[in-house]
Amino acid sequence: MSNKRLIVIAGPTASGKTSLAIQLAKHFNTCVISADSRQFYREVAIGTAKPSLEEQEGVSHHFVDSHTLLNPLSASTFADEALSVLKEAFKTKDTIVLVGGSGLFIDALCVGLDKIPFSQEIRNQLNEELLQVGLDALLVELQTKDPIFYSQVDHANATRVIRALEVIRNTGNTFTSYKENNTKVKRDFTFQYFIINHPRDILYTRIEQRVDRMIATGLLEEVKSVFHLAHLQALNTVGYSELFRYLKSEISLADAIALIKQNTRRYAKRQLTWFRRYEHAYWLESTETELQVKEVLTNLK
Repeated sequence: MSNKRLIVIAGPTASGKTSLAIQLAKHFNTCVISADSRQFYREVAIGTAKPSLEEQEGVSHHFVDSHTLLNPLSASTFADEALSVLKEAFKTKDTIVLVGGSGLFIDALCVGLDKIPFSQEIRNQLNEELLQVGLDALLVELQTKDPIFYSQVDHANATRVIRALEVIRNTGNTFTSYKENNTKVKRDFTFQYFIINHPRDILYTRIEQRVDRMIATGLLEEVKSVFHLAHLQALNTVGYSELFRYLKSEISLADAIALIKQNTRRYAKRQLTWFRRYEHAYWLESTETELQVKEVLTNLK
């Protein structure tokens, strides 16, 4: 399949990745694979900015509404399933579009996951500590022992924080050192990264507007509908964890909304830090989708 190509559209939350991916898929008469680790789940839609059927504009999407929160999808399982989807789709398509802001899932599919030591005993211990002392205490340990990975990881993602500390406690080495020194797999298709890079003020305005739009279209009601699943790691994420706190009467609704905006901005910064690791990525400077499409088409190898 050496002539088969994956166009990777990445970027921070609220940057307009979905719209660009759909327009490119229409141009190439192809499908879209989502690498957004929150859009997999059928139970949530508003807080994940999942594209509706109308917004998908007739373009076939994979890994949107494909799984349940009760059976969360790991990055490695996503890669296995997505590779099967690609193999089938490449029978009739030469170009496929991958879109998402979850760098770990993009990496898993494009270059494979690192072969990093595993310890179930230490992981169980860390999960117990999470319940007893909370995520903030684990983040303090991670910041002290591996500041580089601390600056990259989603601070609301307990699973990834625990994974990093598991490796650190098990080996005495940083999680970053294992990520940097592992040999990646070689895929039988080519891929090229395009990263949306809005000026900070524009991105932050888009984030504020998106959060306001989510609240106006029923995010609180959606969070109430999954409140009984608040203990799941897949829901320990921006937009849900803050409103869970409101529903527990820990903070006011206004404070919850303000926190969603603040934490989304912080998450966007961490996403951009992750994507700066990608060598040979093309950074899209245009702010309008139509111009971004032209940039991608002009700079495809």
